[in-house]
Amino acid sequence: MSSRRAVTVLFGVALAAGFAQFGAVASLNDVAHHFGHAIATGSLRAVVGLSGSAIGVGLAVVRLASLASMPLAALADRTSRTTVLRRALVFGLLATSAAALSPNYWFFVLCFALARPLLTAVSTVVQVITVEISNASQRIFRLVVMAAGAGVGSGLSAILHGLIRGPGSFRWLFALTLVPVALVSPLVRTIVEPRPHESIAHARLGAVPRDVRARLAIVSLVAFAAGMITGPANGFAFVYAEGILKIAPHVVALIVVASAASGLVGLIASRYLAHALGRRVTVVLGMVALAATSTLAYSGGRVSFIAGYLVGVGAAGLFAPAASALSTEIFRRRVRSTAAGWVSVAGVLGATCGLALFGVVGDSVHGVRVDSLRVPALITFLPLLPTLVLLARVPESRGVEID
Repeated sequence: MSSRRAVTVLFGVALAAGFAQFGAVASLNDVAHHFGHAIATGSLRAVVGLSGSAIGVGLAVVRLASLASMPLAALADRTSRTTVLRRALVFGLLATSAAALSPNYWFFVLCFALARPLLTAVSTVVQVITVEISNASQRIFRLVVMAAGAGVGSGLSAILHGLIRGPGSFRWLFALTLVPVALVSPLVRTIVEPRPHESIAHARLGAVPRDVRARLAIVSLVAFAAGMITGPANGFAFVYAEGILKIAPHVVALIVVASAASGLVGLIASRYLAHALGRRVTVVLGMVALAATSTLAYSGGRVSFIAGYLVGVGAAGLFAPAASALSTEIFRRRVRSTAAGWVSVAGVLGATCGLALFGVVGDSVHGVRVDSLRVPALITFLPLLPTLVLLARVPESRGVEID
């Protein structure tokens, strides 16, 4: 198979994984109302049906389950990248579809907790294969394409959530993940393994050589900080828009459609800046923009949410491809997927902490009335930004040919 055709298949895989993972976020307000119980106060629970703590803990459990993606990603270094990719995709999509049968909120959480590590491993291995089948001039563009695939999948999930209405409408959204099982997973078999399998010198699964541990720790810390922002920024977005600001679901879907333009601008900017200024500078710019726009989105009012969300999608587009490139290009092939797995784990831990903190702070400051989530946003999104200075100690990978 040519590398272009492989990229097309990988785009479809990224789209399917994005669609399945974002379903939990897109439908969360409906799920909370369906399984929650209204109370006669002006608190967050009265508005959305479940307390901020319950929502935050549920989303945190789903994110925390992604820790299991690290050994799956490490297996791709020891066995076959394409085999791990195909099996993780199929089982991840099947677990997501099982959430359509949820009898309660915690069963819904369980299904997505089972699916999340598999789909996170899929996203990680997609990035690794993309890097390995591309030369230095193609690499960042193709990573942009993969980020776009994940974005299209997430957007499609949000759009269908807005279109499929009625009691238990979220069940149809989850059931639709069976479609890519039939359409996409067979195509993964056609991807040729980037290189023959190499034996790994270290015996323990997940181990990396001493000489790369320092750079892995730095990149992982930055991923943790990014997760603190993106976890609650994405996780609470639909609950906030539909439950607190009372924006109609079909209007939220239109906002998501409009965000495709800003996301595309961010991806194009990421490609240009990653070549012109380097991966590290682009990561810094993207993460600062993410923190600022996410804070704006939760600062109160529909205009702030719409502006913050639209520009925030662009900021995510700026951040993601450069971060993917940096976290894979600076490691040797025999540990590349393992290292990427550890970076994903750090992002998961950051998102888990961010979700839990955001939900608890939201409950503590909104016991009587809730009209914005400005305080939890400020407390959650901003404190870890200074960790970005550590990227100065990581080698720049712009223009470097990998093994």
